[in-house]
Amino acid sequence: MSTNGSSLAGEGMYSKLIDDEVAYDDLNRRPDVGLSAHPVSPVMMIPRPSGPGPYRLVTFCLATLCAILLISIIAVTAHYKNKTQSNVEGTSEMQRQDVNMSDLTATISKLQQEKKQLQQEKDELLAKLATKMTTKAPTVIKPMTKAPIVCPVDWYLFNNSCYFISRNTRDWPESQSYCQSQGAHLAIIHTAEEQTFLWDLLPRGHWNAFWFGITDEHTEDQWKWVDGTPLVGGFWEVGEPNNHIDEDCGYIVKTLVLERVAIRSWYDAPCSMYRHFICEKEMGAGASTAMPH
Repeated sequence: MSTNGSSLAGEGMYSKLIDDEVAYDDLNRRPDVGLSAHPVSPVMMIPRPSGPGPYRLVTFCLATLCAILLISIIAVTAHYKNKTQSNVEGTSEMQRQDVNMSDLTATISKLQQEKKQLQQEKDELLAKLATKMTTKAPTVIKPMTKAPIVCPVDWYLFNNSCYFISRNTRDWPESQSYCQSQGAHLAIIHTAEEQTFLWDLLPRGHWNAFWFGITDEHTEDQWKWVDGTPLVGGFWEVGEPNNHIDEDCGYIVKTLVLERVAIRSWYDAPCSMYRHFICEKEMGAGASTAMPH
C-alpha cells in the first residue's frame, strides 16, 4: 500500500509540474496576462531557455576552435616540411662542397708532386750542365759578317751575281771578250728562276736576240758553258738546237708574241751573227763591285 501511495504522490507532483510549465508558457506567449489582477508566483517569473540556441552557440564555438586548430596544424606541418626540405638541400649542398673540396685537395696534391718531380729534373740537368761546362773549354763563336753585294749602275743583282744587258750588238766571240773586260763572262744559266729573271729584264721586239755563254763549236751537239762545264737540260725552244747552218752558239729570243715563255726561248745560230748579249759576274764575299769601262 505504501508503494501505491508513493506512486500517486509522484504522479501528482508530475501533474503539477506540467501544469506549472503550461502556465509559464501561456504567460510568456500572452504578455497581457501579467497585467491581470491575479497574482503571479515568483517561481513562475524565472525565465527558461527555449529552443536549441545554447547548443548552437556551443557548436559554433567548438567548430571555430576546430578550424583554428586545423589551420594551426596545417601551418606547423608546412613550416616543418619547408624546414625539412631546407635541411635536406643544405645537407646535399654540403655534401657536394665536401666532394669538390676533396677533388681540389687531390688535384693540389698531384700538382705539388709534379712540381717536386720537375724541380728534381731541373736540378739534375743543371748539375750535368755545370759538369760539362767545367770539363770543356768554352768555344767562342764569332759572328759571320757578310758585306752586302752592290752591283754597279746598269747591272742587276740575282742571288750572288750581277748581270748586264748590252745596248749594242757584237758577234759571240766579241761579246765574250767584252764581258771578260768587265771582269765577267757571258751569262751561265742553270735554273729556271735565273732564266726567268733574265727573261724579265729583256725588252720585247720583233726578234730581240741576246747571246749567252753556251757553245758547241769544239764538238757538235756537245754544248758547254764558257767555264768548260757541260750543259745539263736547258731551256730550248721546241725543235732547237737544230744546227741549221753551222749554228754553234746559243742565244735567247724575246718577241712581241705573248705566248712565248721564258723556259722555251733558247735557239742556236752561227757565232758570227751580231746580237745583243748578257754578261754575268759572280760576286763572292769581299769581291769588288767596281768594273772597268
